[in-house]
Amino acid sequence: MKERSSDWKKPELLAPAGDLDRCRTAIDFGADAVYIGGRSFSLRSRASNFTNDDIKEACAYAKAHGAAIHVTVNTIPHTGDFAGLEDYLKLLETYGVHAVIVASPAIMKLARTCAPGLEVHCSTQMSVTNAEAAKFLHEQLGIDRVVLARECTLDDVREITARCPVDTEVFIHGGMCVNYSGRCTLSNRMTKRDANRGGCAQSCRWQYRLYDENGELSEGRELFTMGSKDLCAAEYIAELMKLGVSSFKIEGRMKTEYYVASIVSAYRHLIDAVYENGGALAEEAFRAYRREIMKGENRLTWPGFYQGDARDSLITKVNNDSNVNHDFLGRVKSYADGTAVIVSRNTFALGDEVEVLSPGTSNRVFRIEKMKNENGEYLEISRHPMKEIAVQVPFEVHPGDLFRRNRI
Repeated sequence: MKERSSDWKKPELLAPAGDLDRCRTAIDFGADAVYIGGRSFSLRSRASNFTNDDIKEACAYAKAHGAAIHVTVNTIPHTGDFAGLEDYLKLLETYGVHAVIVASPAIMKLARTCAPGLEVHCSTQMSVTNAEAAKFLHEQLGIDRVVLARECTLDDVREITARCPVDTEVFIHGGMCVNYSGRCTLSNRMTKRDANRGGCAQSCRWQYRLYDENGELSEGRELFTMGSKDLCAAEYIAELMKLGVSSFKIEGRMKTEYYVASIVSAYRHLIDAVYENGGALAEEAFRAYRREIMKGENRLTWPGFYQGDARDSLITKVNNDSNVNHDFLGRVKSYADGTAVIVSRNTFALGDEVEVLSPGTSNRVFRIEKMKNENGEYLEISRHPMKEIAVQVPFEVHPGDLFRRNRI
């Protein structure tokens, strides 16, 4: 149960990871905790997800770096879905998992009784939009934290957090669902893939044509989607902190290593700056943090329901996945004597300005003056992904640092 205090506190930054490498990346770039999914009992079945050995290794890495691991056990179970669940929960407890994120009262109750060392967090899919629901779940099922519905306004968050007997967690960035808190059956209808049991096909993001009542294709209508813009709540970070929210969550277990590193790093710096300045950031400073966040995005964003009535601002109406981000240039494999060997990801050339993302430090920029391929041959341009490219760098970098195209 949370401590009641009026003191300004820094919330947990909770990051997503679809595999062990992304889990390590999230922790390296500033996440206080990482939420992951196992091979069973978890949504996002198309993510790489974690074997039991991976979960054990993730917990060890997190512990060594002062972080925590949360595991999603958030499937909506049918009668035959409980086989092996009790043993799985006990195993998570022995590995040192901090919390399980659950969307079923039956699983909440089971976790509390068979693995009492695990915290039980109520998933956003429970659609908690009021303090009474949170109280009920705590009193009847013993939950330790409630992840609020993404449809909550700032006033909702204020009221619930003030009256809730347990910690509250809110989403601050990432994908949104056009149905209430992910309770969607469109994928089931269109593809027979159950969105609430890990199989969402994201049918809302497909492109559709509009037909009139006679079945005729409407003229002058472009293809449209029903998908939501992504959430970016950067402008509400200070206010959410002042309300006493305990955890800020980033969506994206299917996102890339680059996305995880850049978004986590950007929010880490923003949260730290807001905390150190008591919430009072100069407008110019805030805009710089906001630009940093958007460097990792390639979809339209909006501030979510925190602003109140969403109306037409939620839906993209156009293809929101068309602007693929090609800024990620590579990850450092080694560094010696002024030369970094990177595993390349996108095209770059001599003269390009590169921004280096390093855990725990400010970003640095340099211009590419020399580079060689794996055969030691000088290059003017690197065109092929997953090749080892030796790049001359005027400052020290480290394995795991990321290179991206510098954009003003």
